[in-house]
Amino acid sequence: MVGIAVIGAGRIGQIHAGNLHRHPQADLRCIVDVSDAAAEQLARACATEVGSLESMLADPAVQAVVIASSTDTHAELVTRCAQAGKKIFCEKPLDLSVATASKCLRVVEQEKALLVIGFNRRHDPSFERVKAEAVSGAVGDVEVVSITSRDPSPPPADYIGRSGGLFRDMMIHDFDMGRWLLGEEPVEVFARGSVLVDEAIAEAGDIDTAVATLRTASGKLCQITNSRRCSYGYDQRIEVFGSAGMARAGNQRETLVETADNNGFARDPALPFFLERYADAYRIQLERFLRAASGEKIDLPTGDDGLRALQIADAAQQSHESGQPVTI
Repeated sequence: MVGIAVIGAGRIGQIHAGNLHRHPQADLRCIVDVSDAAAEQLARACATEVGSLESMLADPAVQAVVIASSTDTHAELVTRCAQAGKKIFCEKPLDLSVATASKCLRVVEQEKALLVIGFNRRHDPSFERVKAEAVSGAVGDVEVVSITSRDPSPPPADYIGRSGGLFRDMMIHDFDMGRWLLGEEPVEVFARGSVLVDEAIAEAGDIDTAVATLRTASGKLCQITNSRRCSYGYDQRIEVFGSAGMARAGNQRETLVETADNNGFARDPALPFFLERYADAYRIQLERFLRAASGEKIDLPTGDDGLRALQIADAAQQSHESGQPVTI
């Protein structure tokens, strides 16, 4: 059993706490949140207690921590948890500032702490299969990776203002996926964005539609498409094209049933949003974190992966603003 605490009782904290509550190897010790009411509600649902940050950090029965609080708290919480000797799972991004993230990671390294970043899409079974096909050589030499990620509707305008922008908030998942699937580090990014969905997003200083192209030193390419609106659901697709073939994973649906009549063929729509689409990935990544916290050697996204994705996001933002390719 791993004694573990969850910091953050919002939407993603609820997902993680629920998965830990149901996991036989997790001893969910407490929920920590700035809102007592939110922490109490989640603690009741998961049959655990409400704790303070200070008491949790000092509790030797808490060996590991899941950080699911707001982005602006991540770096400080990771730093304090590392100094307290905890094993850490932190939602992306580590911070919106490369400098702050780098400072935090220096502490993690000094303390020799386990830090796993919540790039959940690496744990999706379909995406893992595509990665395995690429690694095995089944598609030959990887040449082009294509990633499509579209949300069903935009978030509230007040969220946009504190999100860090589309590249750091939304596309950062795809930057990590691009690195993972290419098998090489991108050295250049060219990105362009527009406001085509909601003018309130422009007023908040952001974009809602973007395309980015990554290039590695050997010339491999990754093309990423993002939109904050998709009329047909949560659109999540990847493709790896190589010299000998291709591997791809399409959208997930509630069932595989297909019907037909004189109007043509019909099937279920794509799953509505990330909580449904990546339910398995969220469960699997925490199961793997628990194993790593118990001492098992597992390949998981590290703080360095989080930093590299953030560096690409910064370069993409610069490219969008300048209209020119930017070296990463």
